[in-house]
Amino acid sequence: MPGLGRIYWGIVGAVAGLVLLLALDETFPPPLEQAAARSQLVRDRDGELLRAFPVADGRWRLAADLDHIDPDFIAALLAYEDANFYRHPGVDPAAVVRAAWEGLRAGRVVSGASTLSMQVARLLEPRPRTFAAKLLQMIRAAQLEFRLTKREILELYLTLAPYGGNLEGVRAASWAYFGREPDALTIEQIALLIALPQSPEARRPDRHPEAAVAARGRVLDRLARVGLARTTAQADAALDPAPQRRAFPGDAWQVAETLAQQNRDRTDMVTTLDASLQRALEQQVRDNLPIGDRSAQIAVMVVETQSRAVRAAVGSSGRDRPGGWIDLTTRPRSPGSTLKPFIYAMAFDDGLAAPDTHIADLPRRFSGYQPDNFDRRFRGDVTIAEALQHSLNIPAVSTLDDVGARRFSAALGFAGARPERPHGAGRDDGLAVALGGAGLSVRQLAGLYAALGDGGQARPLRWLEAEGELEAGTGFALVSAESAREILTILRRAPHPGGRMPASLTTAAPEIAFKTGTSYGFRDAWSAGVSDRYTVVVWVGRADGVPREGITGREGALPLLFRVFDLIDSLEPTQARPVRDDSELPPAPQTLARFQLDPAPQILFPPDGSEVWAERPGRGFVLAAQGQSGVNWYADGEPVGRNALGDAVWYPDGPGFYLVEVVDNEGRRSRARVRIRMDS
Repeated sequence: MPGLGRIYWGIVGAVAGLVLLLALDETFPPPLEQAAARSQLVRDRDGELLRAFPVADGRWRLAADLDHIDPDFIAALLAYEDANFYRHPGVDPAAVVRAAWEGLRAGRVVSGASTLSMQVARLLEPRPRTFAAKLLQMIRAAQLEFRLTKREILELYLTLAPYGGNLEGVRAASWAYFGREPDALTIEQIALLIALPQSPEARRPDRHPEAAVAARGRVLDRLARVGLARTTAQADAALDPAPQRRAFPGDAWQVAETLAQQNRDRTDMVTTLDASLQRALEQQVRDNLPIGDRSAQIAVMVVETQSRAVRAAVGSSGRDRPGGWIDLTTRPRSPGSTLKPFIYAMAFDDGLAAPDTHIADLPRRFSGYQPDNFDRRFRGDVTIAEALQHSLNIPAVSTLDDVGARRFSAALGFAGARPERPHGAGRDDGLAVALGGAGLSVRQLAGLYAALGDGGQARPLRWLEAEGELEAGTGFALVSAESAREILTILRRAPHPGGRMPASLTTAAPEIAFKTGTSYGFRDAWSAGVSDRYTVVVWVGRADGVPREGITGREGALPLLFRVFDLIDSLEPTQARPVRDDSELPPAPQTLARFQLDPAPQILFPPDGSEVWAERPGRGFVLAAQGQSGVNWYADGEPVGRNALGDAVWYPDGPGFYLVEVVDNEGRRSRARVRIRMDS
């Protein structure tokens, strides 16, 4: 029985030893958190890298994935560094014996015995090269093998391996030296990527090209001996210079930075952007910078209307100009007249008007607010379609007055584009929003116009492919599909910019429904357009909001809008365009033949709130009004007589305040409060 006792106590000791090892392993785990930080990558919709971001201390560390690394590189790496990688438990006893024997024979260290698992341990805990440090690496390697799969350990090595300077991992090195992912490498590139981690600083191709070429040759020679490279590979590569370091991609840098900040927990993001279109658009913006104005900036967005996927976005013309670091697609600016289509669309939905409804373009005051047309001219009687095509201000404000400014702003807010009121303007949504009196960003305006092109349905813009397309019919019904169609038809018929042939007269050009806008004081020039598939918004101005005298949306932004649509068309395969059945808009019902918002006669003189100077007592003033029928005048309730020509002539009794009224034959009236001033 003594034998059984020894077996028993042997088992107990083994179990106790195992428990102790597990306890020590749990108490002193390998510092895997040191490898947690990875560079964030932002890609286009096809996976092409747009921009990468370094981790702390400016190091480039791109997460490795064996599925996207050249298999020939993996085979060569294992043959060169750790032939028994998939067989040993973290430490290769055969390699240890071999290294010790070669060292004894040569009297010096000839080859190392570090496995890839041990090298990962050393990268996680860098220490001076001592016997104690080597022993710790062996222990850590065993811990890694206990916790991770062989694939995970190999990917960890390919993520952390040093390649000189601030480069860590095979992907960072491949981008820096070859300008591409390591998914398809030449044998010379494979040899260089194997040689660099052994002595990353001494063999840096950008600083020590001769050493890099020599090390590459030695690796090629050894790979040739194991049948992984041709026997002449070293001689063939000897004359090839070492590659120079390249900059990492920096396309769509503003959008990429915003997405990286918003998704800090994600290291690899696939966006909806199209890399080819993005680069071409950035170049287009640079080519169209205003000549002679070094402070001008441009922001452009291209949205695929149906899916709301953002295909390209340029936040500024460049960082070499004032404000170039700001993503100007996110900054609210006065949208000028670009909201007018939505005012009329809501009026169509409400049954207040139709495209050929007649409306007056004449001076009018709205409770203290008196808008004016951009050119300070009045067209008299016009249709709604004409008012929109020529961007007349007074008809738009008149329409908004009946639609309701607060309701209009609320609808835009539900659509994701709540107008931002200026500081100190109060909380009330005034009629000035029709003319750009509240701020919107390029992104918000793109969302609104995309809704116009998608049957009036407002939905959020998509920036990441992972977000997926929203189901058809979801979102907020900003306007009806019928009103949206009518507005787009009107906008397609707007006067085209000089030198641009209307799409209806060409065979291949995209049909574009467009609208321009100019903010007060020429601070912002806008153009927004919708084609069969895309929505484009262009903003031109200065980041600091300083006016650019005389630059309107039509002159400063519209030409670029058409060039962007041409650019999109040139990058896409030619395809048949849908035939539109919008040659004629349906006539307005008889009840909408004339806009009935406020048919009262409008006082032209004296305007409401004015001060009128009379040189002497008894001075008469001819009163004037615009109306649809005969009118009668009253001053402080007393009838005003007429002269021989039929003009109403008012003779104030003296200086002071008066209430002047005009009444038509239907009893509709308008009032003007006037102050008469005279010499004392």
